Amino acid sequence: MIRIFRHYISRAYLWLLLIEFCMFFAAMYFGSNVRFLSVESWYTKQDITAASIIFSSVMSLSCLGLGLYRRTLNRDDYNLLARTYVSFGIAIFTVVTIYYLIPEFYIARSVLVYAFIFAFAGIIITRFLFYKIVNHERLKRRFLVIGGGKKALELSTINDTLINRGFTIVGFLPLPDEITAVNPSHIISYDKKIIAIAEDYKIDEIVIAQDDINQELPMEELLDCKMSGLTIMNIVEFYEREQGIISLENVSPSWLIFCDGFAQGDLRALEKRFFDVFASLMLLSVAWPVMLLTASAIFLESGFKGPILYRQVRVSEKNKNFEVLKFRSMKPDAEKNGAQWAQQNDNRITRVGRFIRKSRIDELPQIFNVLRGNMSFVGPRPERPEFVEGFNKSIPYYKERHRVKPGITGWAQLCYPYGADENDAKQKLQYDLYYVKNYSLFLDFSIMLNTVEVILWGKGAR
Repeated sequence: MIRIFRHYISRAYLWLLLIEFCMFFAAMYFGSNVRFLSVESWYTKQDITAASIIFSSVMSLSCLGLGLYRRTLNRDDYNLLARTYVSFGIAIFTVVTIYYLIPEFYIARSVLVYAFIFAFAGIIITRFLFYKIVNHERLKRRFLVIGGGKKALELSTINDTLINRGFTIVGFLPLPDEITAVNPSHIISYDKKIIAIAEDYKIDEIVIAQDDINQELPMEELLDCKMSGLTIMNIVEFYEREQGIISLENVSPSWLIFCDGFAQGDLRALEKRFFDVFASLMLLSVAWPVMLLTASAIFLESGFKGPILYRQVRVSEKNKNFEVLKFRSMKPDAEKNGAQWAQQNDNRITRVGRFIRKSRIDELPQIFNVLRGNMSFVGPRPERPEFVEGFNKSIPYYKERHRVKPGITGWAQLCYPYGADENDAKQKLQYDLYYVKNYSLFLDFSIMLNTVEVILWGKGAR
């Protein structure tokens, strides 16, 4: 793992991105060569180079937006062929649009066909080789866990469902008098110094995961490991790096005080505001026809029985209330019995509403909330005051998510499905805290790009 602008990126997937970018670049070159095998090409080397750069850039961004470089994809969500088909479809549309708008870059359709055929074959081959190589035991980071209780047991399963298992837990080293919960076969006997155990098992990193934070640790031995070049981290840092969350079960006020991150300031606020306005205007320039059609569809379905836009009070930065704008997707009397969560197959949702909620079109009017300054383009989703009041009492650190403006999309929406109860709110808070702690324009752009996957796959919609 490497950290870019405070956000953790998988080194393996970064290499895969670079390799496939080069492969897409080569696909255009090969497509041109095959097309002009029997006749002389009418394109110069500069023409093909420019076309290859455009093609590889569009293809890489399209694959990135469809989650093909996301390290937390599990086997159920992966669907390589489906994601590849969709990303190629988006890339074809984008490339053709570029050629139409900028005729100087135009490339013959036959060359494009060959390029896409080579690109498709190339991505299948590179993916097959990639997962063969990265899942090889010798290339995985090897972890030793200090502790053998419940917290250590939780670490043993977080890697099981992922496509790319970037690390392996070699074993657990229970502390004296600790009640063990891990599989006895995974326990390493504490019969020598930790540095010797690390050398015997070829350990790369050590994670401290004791159940009782007041339990004394073998500090001298851990210091010896640290000075010998081993990486040592606590369990909160482990979850942050490997899962992209701030683990509420393990975080403490002292950790929040002394950890890096959670930076604020006028310059940061100014750059985010500029980014919000620019992104909102760009989205509005392409989304207005969809918004107009949606408004017409809502009116045709409901007539004058209900408004087209739905206004609802939500909580913003510094616990200030504001009215969020959405296309109405429910019946006008949907909340006659008070505020409630949307449920699966909710009968309060209209026919048009079901489609626009699934495709996230109902969120588009929030562009105007961003332009007004009530919201950001990226941030924690704004919640209702009725729910926030209860969550502040029952969920630790919940109020910290309101240190920043809420967003149309966010890290939690990308990584976690729709929240329908207090437990879901707690799980999403862990992602929101990660975003607040590690905010950067790079992270905002990454979330925006991957929101394409959320929309097309209908993740988290009800």
